[in-house]
Amino acid sequence: MPPLARRLLLHALPRGARALHTPPTPTPGVLACRLASRAVVRFAGPEAARFLHSLLTNDLLSAFAASGAASPQRYAPTPNAPARGPAAPAYAALLTSQGRFLYDLFLYRPPPPSQMLDRTGSAPETGEAPEGDPQEVLADVDAAEVDDLVACFKRYRLRSKVEIDNVSENFACWQRFGHNVVHTDPSTQEPEAQSIGWGQGVDHAGESAAQGNGHGWQWLKDPRLDYLGYRGIFPADTIPPLVESDKEADERHYQLWRIENGVAEGSTEIPKGEAIPLEYNLAGLNAISFEKGCYIGQELIARTHHRGVIRKRLMPMKFVDENGQELEQAVTPGSEVVDEASGKKIGTVNTALGSRGMGLLRLEEALKPGSALRIGDNRDVRVHAIKPDWWPAEWTQVLQQQSAAA
Repeated sequence: MPPLARRLLLHALPRGARALHTPPTPTPGVLACRLASRAVVRFAGPEAARFLHSLLTNDLLSAFAASGAASPQRYAPTPNAPARGPAAPAYAALLTSQGRFLYDLFLYRPPPPSQMLDRTGSAPETGEAPEGDPQEVLADVDAAEVDDLVACFKRYRLRSKVEIDNVSENFACWQRFGHNVVHTDPSTQEPEAQSIGWGQGVDHAGESAAQGNGHGWQWLKDPRLDYLGYRGIFPADTIPPLVESDKEADERHYQLWRIENGVAEGSTEIPKGEAIPLEYNLAGLNAISFEKGCYIGQELIARTHHRGVIRKRLMPMKFVDENGQELEQAVTPGSEVVDEASGKKIGTVNTALGSRGMGLLRLEEALKPGSALRIGDNRDVRVHAIKPDWWPAEWTQVLQQQSAAA
């Protein structure tokens, strides 16, 4: 785990506190936060999943089918046994026709009411889901862009049988993260939450936390990386299971956790209409399928992918002085990163928080042994570019081989 994130997890501020550098009494290293930066959009109708699949970068039909939510199943009304496993969330992006990033979406497909167990753990009376259940997909999206996003999808709707609505007043997005929730188990469910909520074993201690959860939502593994923990959409008027009021953290702790792992989120950190998705590592974050059919912007993505070399990538970075001491609040987004030896610009900072940031950097210069980087308009701020542990080896091997050949 990155050291600064570890310190923040051990000294977590309650939600609403202001300063990251004045920690109160230490708390355990598992945090949960309500993501005010995210909103919820509902796609409802018999063609909702297929409509999204035709537009977005990921193979949603396969993802939903693999989770067991795409086709009706028979089940026995066995008390305290799930009628079906929870649908794993999918991560995807909507691009421009030129293959530039517009919006990122976390997509959840809840089971229809006829396939949900009641509060006692009893299944519906019939052994098969009735015909005509409405199909629904909930999308966790950038709150700053939600109105534009809804309008954009409505323009693409044409005759598709799908209704698109902003339901952020009814639902909220949450993240549960920290070194104690990171694991590599293939299950998509949060292990501690498997006994909480409808359709699971009855846990009376956690039952009150799950009340009001009309969709039977649970914490599910973040579809991007194990490092990021668990994510979920929950009713806006309830606190999710496993979240204690004094353990709810400010969203900046989650933002810092992402920054140190080099994971951008939303149209501020992934510039809308400008960013090339592969440079922002969306393929490595399970947002892009190279096997599915056409989607908007696919031509550029496929061409860039098959060319095999991405020369610039989003990287986490640390800001320090000439003695290696971390510098807080010394850099603003938009600052240029330059190679001190040549004076050439090698990238730009697009996100900064405390002494950490992310930026799109040229890999050859950023990863060159002995390279000295600094902020272009402030010679006193040095930049340490960091290669995340989760990066596939081939991302840098191909570049190194080509540099050696040259």
